[in-house]
Amino acid sequence: MVTASRRWWALGLIALAQFMVIMDTSIIGVALPRMREDLGFSADNLSWVFNAYVVAFGGLLLLGGRLADLFGARRMFATGWAVLLAGSLVAGLAGGVAVELAGRVVQGAGAALIAPSALTLLMTLFGGAPRELAKALALYGAAAPAGGTAGVFLGGVLTQYLSWPWVFYVNIPIAVLVLVATPAVMPAGVARTGSLDLLGALLVTAGLGAAVFAVVRAPEVGWGAAETWLVLAAAVVALAAFVARQATRRDPLVRLAIFRAPGLAAANLAQFLLGAAWIPMWFYLNLYLQQVLGYSAFPSGAALLPMTVLIMAGMIVVAPRAIARFGPRAMVVAGLVLLAAGLAWLAFVRPAGSFAADVLPASLVAALGMSLAFIPSLGTAIGAAPPEEGGLASGIVNTSYQVGSALGLAAMTAVAAGAGAGRLGDLPALTNGYSAAFTGAAVIAAAGALLAALTLRKPASA
Repeated sequence: MVTASRRWWALGLIALAQFMVIMDTSIIGVALPRMREDLGFSADNLSWVFNAYVVAFGGLLLLGGRLADLFGARRMFATGWAVLLAGSLVAGLAGGVAVELAGRVVQGAGAALIAPSALTLLMTLFGGAPRELAKALALYGAAAPAGGTAGVFLGGVLTQYLSWPWVFYVNIPIAVLVLVATPAVMPAGVARTGSLDLLGALLVTAGLGAAVFAVVRAPEVGWGAAETWLVLAAAVVALAAFVARQATRRDPLVRLAIFRAPGLAAANLAQFLLGAAWIPMWFYLNLYLQQVLGYSAFPSGAALLPMTVLIMAGMIVVAPRAIARFGPRAMVVAGLVLLAAGLAWLAFVRPAGSFAADVLPASLVAALGMSLAFIPSLGTAIGAAPPEEGGLASGIVNTSYQVGSALGLAAMTAVAAGAGAGRLGDLPALTNGYSAAFTGAAVIAAAGALLAALTLRKPASA
């Protein structure tokens, strides 16, 4: 039994877990130019340093949620940290492209065990106290985008003053600390009977990976090339086989009927589109700062600190009060509209621009939108599921965000490359490419706002 005081220590570890697994998607952003030089990445495959992690993370989250339900959330939480530690060591020691990507895949697998079990533990600790649950979810939610933006800053510090492998080594002491503290503060959780659908996990991961690979490769081989369409067809077949398998198994990886829960599918769609718009923004904003404005690693990371501060303040202070007053649906829509506006503003970046005029105001508008939309869509998705399927619901919502992030970045990589982002040293061409990516991400966010307005239900009391 976890005492009242230890619950908040446990929440600290849960928030740290969310912070870290999201930070690991962004901390490599500032290091990418150095990694490209040292490891031999091309301009077209550089985004796989990000995508290898996110595809493994997103593709295995459903399995991670199921494992948390079957074997206990605390056990899977600790196992995930051990796997993340191992992957970080491999990624930091890598001397070539293949080993680096393998390390990122292992990191993603660890994160896929950590994220759903962390959210399950949060619901176990605070689910019986609605007011405390709201505070816990606000802190948990703030940890995600804060981790994403803070990762850029920390990556800049480590890359500038140490070397790029330290963006991976930084995980190791934190993982050791969490592994030591977890048995003392976390509830043991309840193990349940059931079977594992490993083939289903393989199908969904292969399908998502093939889809991302096809979109990333398309600018290089051509959208009309047979390779592009064959890989896309393979992705569709794998995902269709996954859905068919889930519909017929007695113990599926994903019980499809869970999507009948009011608001769950709509909230997950909002999370999907939120990730698809937000992640391309920070990826190309960081490249604009370094490759167009000429910032080195540390100033590039520091330039995005104002976003981190605003996101944390928005999620912890503003979002809960706004949700209580206006309802989750209104805040998801408003947040996505603001995110779209900030991205549209960023599309006006100039080759001879400046941080104060071209980056700061637009990025703050986007950050405010993210802080308003993330919490209510997350809370709606988790709250729609029955308690015994908490691990599954958290796996689904994390999958939605991560898959949206991977596919959004893959699509915007194609858009940016088509508009000239691959011409290093040609500042107008680079700027045109990044501007096109911001524009595309703005369209995604605007579509998300429209779909949220149409599909999310108003609260019964509204």
